Amino acid sequence: MKRVALIGLILLLAAALVWLGIYWQPEDTVSSEIAPVPQGGDFVLASADGPVKLAAMRGKVVVLFFGYTTCPDVCPTSLGMLSMALNGLSEGEVEQVQGIFVSVDPGRDSLEHLQKYVKYFHPQIHGVTGTPEQVLAVTEMYGAAYHKSLQDESYLIDHTADLYLVDQAGKLHSRIRHGTPADEMMRQLRQLLNRDR
Repeated sequence: MKRVALIGLILLLAAALVWLGIYWQPEDTVSSEIAPVPQGGDFVLASADGPVKLAAMRGKVVVLFFGYTTCPDVCPTSLGMLSMALNGLSEGEVEQVQGIFVSVDPGRDSLEHLQKYVKYFHPQIHGVTGTPEQVLAVTEMYGAAYHKSLQDESYLIDHTADLYLVDQAGKLHSRIRHGTPADEMMRQLRQLLNRDR
């Protein structure tokens, strides 16, 4: 009797599996595709001194960071660390590095305000932004993201906290994680500067 019941249960489970395989179509399917690795790329954004073109910076190491001037913690911390790293380089080395701070808050960050903000940290940093569509396109190229957490005038923006290293050929080289100490950041910059020597 037990054997008959066991065989019946096995047949029932097999029939259920066949039915699921043929007829079950879940509405929320998860894609098995792997997300493409961010490739970076050239862009043109506005600054107080005119258009800033990544393509015009060939031969330099570019440090790219996405944020906004009223960010309460991540942006000033990251820009402060970048400033310390740049100050640790020799004069010849720092001339071969360009920082670019891309504001993801073009509605509040005017070009003049952006310029004052970044120059507070270091003269080798440009403050740039563009239309919401332009900013979104650049963040997507580099695999960054941002999102307004509130919609009133005092909103905050959640955003990617990493810095992006672009090599002398304009290719995305690597990411520097938020919280990386200035001396490690300086080491990575120096390593990239000396890569082809």
